[in-house]
Amino acid sequence: MKFVIQRDQLINSVQNVMKAISSRTTIPILTGMKIEASDEGIKLTGSDSDISIESFIPSEEDGIVYVENIEPGNIVLQAKYFPDIVRKLPQNTVEIESDHSRNVTIRSGNAEFHLNGQDPEEYPQLPQLHTEESFELPIDLLKNLIRQTVFAVSTSETRPILTGVHVKLDDGHLEFIATDSHRLASRKIPLEQPEGKSLPAVVIPGKSLTELNKILDDSEDTIEVSVTDNQVLFRTKHLYFLSRLLDGNYPETSRLIPDQSKTIVKIDTKELLQSVDRASLLAKENRNNVVRLVTKEDNHLEITGNSPEVGNVVEEVMANDVDGEDLKISFSAKYMMDALKAVDYDQVKVEFTGAMRPFLIRPVDDNQILQLILPVRTY
Repeated sequence: MKFVIQRDQLINSVQNVMKAISSRTTIPILTGMKIEASDEGIKLTGSDSDISIESFIPSEEDGIVYVENIEPGNIVLQAKYFPDIVRKLPQNTVEIESDHSRNVTIRSGNAEFHLNGQDPEEYPQLPQLHTEESFELPIDLLKNLIRQTVFAVSTSETRPILTGVHVKLDDGHLEFIATDSHRLASRKIPLEQPEGKSLPAVVIPGKSLTELNKILDDSEDTIEVSVTDNQVLFRTKHLYFLSRLLDGNYPETSRLIPDQSKTIVKIDTKELLQSVDRASLLAKENRNNVVRLVTKEDNHLEITGNSPEVGNVVEEVMANDVDGEDLKISFSAKYMMDALKAVDYDQVKVEFTGAMRPFLIRPVDDNQILQLILPVRTY
């Protein structure tokens, strides 16, 4: 195998593929990165058996040549060393060559590295998903869906199913839902589907979606999502991202969402976010950094943070509108801030159903983004 490649393209692909490679894998060959050269271009593969990522660098695209002098072949290189070598090479082009005894030479400018390769035949084949069950959506929309929900997945393994995001497509709507049983984040978008086509609801590990979000560039291009029994595939022009799905039944979350509210507060998102942030500064001592919100006369809210050993903070915030019963409620500042950051609108409406009931946060004129938080009992 032999080829000469643009270093920048190679670095990008290597960084993407590295997100799937773990040093703690039970299969030794998976600590390596597979490189395949063909006349079309170079394909890099990394996997930890939960997530697999393939990145393709075409030999030429739109008249720009990225890879030349290709002699087809494949090899597996130690992922522990290869990325650092590539990153520190002196020139803009890199020549990579392997001989019959799997010795690999990497040349750039006056630098020459020799690495021992491993047998590519031992590298597990990635399943090629051929499935009818797929849909397409713009990449930037998918990134938004992930960003607005994935932070709410559970980090505890006691209920593994809650460490994933519940994705379902029916009635022409695609919905992402995440909950750790103290809060819930959901985002729904209309998605045109061919007549009579629906997808099985699946639970995608939060970790996989976080990695996918890091790899995808913001772009208007579309990404294809395909689902089988136990895996989901995200595919763009040059990227193939495969993740296992979580087994089990996701809890029915719709019954958690209160259908009527006693107090509704409409307020500027940024203002509420910043004042909760300030109130939490002195509440860091206790693990949940709890802040308290009390409704006052004339659309004012009082937000306080208190920690007996440190001190307290009191701030009045002007809401655009406060409607309904008076209210005193305490909640985790972190949950509140995460939820407000996920809402991409200037104005939010917060709907309370009493001091001990979950409350909802959504944009004033958009019902497709929903955040729910359980209050904290402090009285």
